[in-house]
Amino acid sequence: MNPILPQIDDPHALPFMVLASSSPRRRSMFEQLGVRHAVLPASFDDGDLTPGAVDPSEWVAALAYLKAASSAQLFVNDPKIEHKLDTVVIGADTVCVHGGKILGQPGDRSEAHAMIIAMSDAEHEVLTGIAIVDPLTGRRELFIDRSLVRVGVIPEHEINLYLDSEQWRGKAGAYNITERLAAGWPIDFQGDETSIVGIPMTRTLDRVAQFFVD
Repeated sequence: MNPILPQIDDPHALPFMVLASSSPRRRSMFEQLGVRHAVLPASFDDGDLTPGAVDPSEWVAALAYLKAASSAQLFVNDPKIEHKLDTVVIGADTVCVHGGKILGQPGDRSEAHAMIIAMSDAEHEVLTGIAIVDPLTGRRELFIDRSLVRVGVIPEHEINLYLDSEQWRGKAGAYNITERLAAGWPIDFQGDETSIVGIPMTRTLDRVAQFFVD
């Protein structure tokens, strides 16, 4: 089961995109749309960083930019890469926010369990920060996409089966909405499913299409 993706008249008319992420879910959406892209993950691990007292929206925007800037530098310095003039680097970061607390990727099973229990029978917000960077000039554009997710009651035995599968690893809030909807979890949401997965494809591609025009 895949999230609903936007319709694109001519994917090859878009600027060439460098995705500053190793996320297979983000990469899959780019591949399904047939847009010209390459994958060049950032050279740092955002799991080593902590947000402190910063606002969640500022945090995801900052991480998205750090990823894009890191990959842009790698792109410019790699002699094997043809430096196309119509290239943009896209950085993305997603967090869940529950009770004012940022829920990123869980570090272990117990943390994943705590996240799922906290979000069960409750609402949480999903924030995805996007940074679009011109690697040759450093020009940048940042925006934040917001979604609201409501999770019903999840029985403890289902949570344990899910934790045993280790599908929670590498996922903000310990879950992927498309996978959990397919599994029958009681989830409703308001917003763009692709944004909850990890990158709001419609808004991102709209801004990429206008990036050099603007």
